[in-house]
Amino acid sequence: MTDVARVLAIRHGETTWNVDTRIQGQLDVGLNDTGRWQAERLARALAEEPIRAIYASDLGRAHDTAMAISRVSGVAVTAEQGLRERHFGEFQGKTFAEIETVLPEQARLWRTRDPAFAPTGGESLLQLRERVVATAEKLAARHAGELIVLVGHGGVMDVLYRAATRLDIQAPRTWALGNAAINRLLWTPDGFTLVGWADTQHLDNDNNSLDETTT
Repeated sequence: MTDVARVLAIRHGETTWNVDTRIQGQLDVGLNDTGRWQAERLARALAEEPIRAIYASDLGRAHDTAMAISRVSGVAVTAEQGLRERHFGEFQGKTFAEIETVLPEQARLWRTRDPAFAPTGGESLLQLRERVVATAEKLAARHAGELIVLVGHGGVMDVLYRAATRLDIQAPRTWALGNAAINRLLWTPDGFTLVGWADTQHLDNDNNSLDETTT
């Protein structure tokens, strides 16, 4: 087991833009009150885990979620740009409805998960997958035999799930990507495998947890 790293992959807590179904992408939107509450509950749920390192997207909503875990665990947070959300270019700042109205053809390509499609100024799914998998594998390889936390975004979690289950990038999503859910993976030099997904028991009192893939 010395070449196996255990990974807790976690999406950031809720933001106001999550509630508004507004695309955040790489814009730096902070946690709302619910998101901060979720982060604290998450940190308490992981208090007994033997965490050796915490890596987080440098965007505030992910970094602040990671800092809640850090305060309880005593493990410092390392910022990692490779864990940022997909760059959504001109989609960023718009609601789902606005994108459908203003950019209908781009919306169709996005909706159908065209792997090569990138919103003007943004990343394609292929580019996102390459970035996220390379980053996660690099970080996990540093910690063979240990447990690490990766805090990112909905798009990052989606890529990691697909990598661990060998699902195609265009396959319809049937799994949850909830805010502050605990997702468990194993990494070996052969890649990621899935251990458990979308554990939200620590958020059972939260009636406002959202499940979104791309914001």
